[in-house]
Amino acid sequence: MKRIFSGVQPTGMVTLGNYIGAFRQFTELQNDYDCVFCIVDEHAITMPQDPDDLRSAIRSLAAIYVAVGIDPDKATLFIQSEVPAHAQAGWIMQCISYIGELERMTQFKDKSTGREAVSSGLLTYPPLMAADILLYDTDIVPVGDDQKQHVELTRDLAERFNKRYGQTLTVPDIRLPKHGARIKSLQEPTKKMSKSDENKKAVITLLDTPKQIEKKIKSAVTDSEGRVAYDELNKPGVSNLLNIEASLSGVPVEELVRKYEGGGYGDFKAGVAEAVINHLTPIQERYQELLHSDQLDRILDEGAEKASAIASATLSRMEAAMGLGRKR
Repeated sequence: MKRIFSGVQPTGMVTLGNYIGAFRQFTELQNDYDCVFCIVDEHAITMPQDPDDLRSAIRSLAAIYVAVGIDPDKATLFIQSEVPAHAQAGWIMQCISYIGELERMTQFKDKSTGREAVSSGLLTYPPLMAADILLYDTDIVPVGDDQKQHVELTRDLAERFNKRYGQTLTVPDIRLPKHGARIKSLQEPTKKMSKSDENKKAVITLLDTPKQIEKKIKSAVTDSEGRVAYDELNKPGVSNLLNIEASLSGVPVEELVRKYEGGGYGDFKAGVAEAVINHLTPIQERYQELLHSDQLDRILDEGAEKASAIASATLSRMEAAMGLGRKR
């Protein structure tokens, strides 16, 4: 089986957009690929974090992975900082990276603009991400457009390493998301739903209560026409809500349009809210079962052990190729 690697930062709550666009695809991929899923907590500290909040967010994200359907018997789930090879390989990747190419990274420019002081970790984030991927002889990296540049750099660094030190690292392929519904902000439906959005009414998270979900969807931006129809250009708010219900209920958009034909936006929004609540309730119940359970600790312990065996072997090859230590 080809291997897939994906890493998610434990910062901010997982949104409905994250779930539909990524997490739900992970549960499908694990049936056909050797999947490695990493909670990349070392990436999170490129920005200041409260230690207690970070620790809580790491555990919460792990519970969400399992609650949405990641099967530890099929996939490897672990926390980045619990596998030391990541930091060690990250340093090696820094040493073969060039400052110019790191400064050209779009995310670095976006996050550093206007700041008086910028962490050096923000600049060297991409080499650590490259190490995350390359340690697992990864064949495919599924990413959104915002991370594509980083994976392209990962490919460049792997090829550079192999050219200098001999064939050592697998050069991964990039997989962009399958064309499908892009979940948008409830308040600005021309922009994607983002966990960094300061307007909390714009975002549904996986752990929102039924009342919160109802309230957010009730206040979602639509238009003054009062007619349920799918038209992303002229009716982006209504189209976004139709995409949400279709994605979670499995009912095609065309059928949903017929379902709401002749009704107003009140009934439409109530129906969308009901679909979201019905879909998220079992996930939330499973999440609560896992959050403080020994089962979650066992999954993470086993995942770290499994990941460490693979990553340590790759790191040893890298060190030997470079002449580090006494290995040949």
